[in-house]
Amino acid sequence: MAVIKTNSENTRMLARLMRAEAEGEGELGMLMVGNVGVNRVKGNCMDFKNIRSIPDMVYQSPGGFEAVQKPYFYQKARERDVRLAERVINGEHQHPASNALWFFRPAGGCPGTWYDQANTGRYKAHCFFAPTVADCPSVY
Repeated sequence: MAVIKTNSENTRMLARLMRAEAEGEGELGMLMVGNVGVNRVKGNCMDFKNIRSIPDMVYQSPGGFEAVQKPYFYQKARERDVRLAERVINGEHQHPASNALWFFRPAGGCPGTWYDQANTGRYKAHCFFAPTVADCPSVY
């Protein structure tokens, strides 16, 4: 059962985002990027108040994703990527991104916090950061 409202076009948009942001980190890395995106849509907290759809989340400015500024994001979604997007839309979580609202790729180690959110871990090149339950209960 979907945890956010979507349609096939928006699911494909999420699939393109996941691929553009994390294809080099394999399916698990792509699922984690998807977790962050879905959390932003369902969170309605912090920097993500009034983000109600996948397009709102993908194109949010400021706070959106670098991938939308690059041609790679605009390639057609592959069916494999769409299946991954459907998994996160249906509520599948991958640690350390389970409750994360942010991720980024640092040059070195992961900082302890990012935008006042605790580091929940690293997967390959990306560090993930989640709010407290008190700050954003709907991502838990």
